[in-house]
Amino acid sequence: MIKQDLNALEEKSIYIIREAKLKFKNIAALWSMGKDSTTMLALTRKAFMGKIPFPVIHIDNGIDFPETYDFREELAKKWNFKVIVGHSEIKPDLVGSACCGKNKPETLKKIMAEYGFDALIVSIRRDEHGIRAKERYMSPRDEKFRWNYKDQPAELWDDYTSKLDTKGHIRVHPLLDWNEIDIWNYVKRENVPVNSLYFSRNGFRYRSLGCTHCTVAVKSNAKNVDGIIKELETTKIEERSGRSMDKENEYVMQRLRQFGYM
Repeated sequence: MIKQDLNALEEKSIYIIREAKLKFKNIAALWSMGKDSTTMLALTRKAFMGKIPFPVIHIDNGIDFPETYDFREELAKKWNFKVIVGHSEIKPDLVGSACCGKNKPETLKKIMAEYGFDALIVSIRRDEHGIRAKERYMSPRDEKFRWNYKDQPAELWDDYTSKLDTKGHIRVHPLLDWNEIDIWNYVKRENVPVNSLYFSRNGFRYRSLGCTHCTVAVKSNAKNVDGIIKELETTKIEERSGRSMDKENEYVMQRLRQFGYM
């Protein structure tokens, strides 16, 4: 796994977060309590003098891990930011899984409409899935949350907002260039708090976090951040191998993202 220049990654991500805050009138961020979205919040605090100047949204289907809920409450209190919790319904989904498929974007739609958000910061990375590799740093969604992956705006000379004409909202992706080992190296360097489920217990840990119904632990003896970094330097196992959603074929994932799935 290639390690990149953390200073360069940090600088670009902070620039994108600041640009989004400047360009859009009413912005929010999605937070899953995973390592990537928590790193995004740490970068936001760096960008704005230790503060997170917009609400943070958690789409909760009611079956996240107890450690995840504990982490949400502890970090929100410690870093003093507002969390908006949207409760999604678990029901059959013709496109994705019942717990984390189309149902979560439907809940997000309601929150976006209620609060009038025009932009949403999301912590996806290009290396996570082939469909996510098609994304831009600032990506338009129409009023129905649909993503036209075939018609994305050009992003040249650090100009990320010149042609974003939409009646919907903008997805902002400040972590697109990062990879998994970059995240963990940054967590180590900046002492970013992370969910305890990432660390090994009885020979297993969670490498990527979803809810209790669609996430399984992987074999690992990495009990701290240094152990995780060492493990990633040699592993051949895919990061999201324990996430059932990512076992879907590319067409299904593409359809889900067109409906607003993160």
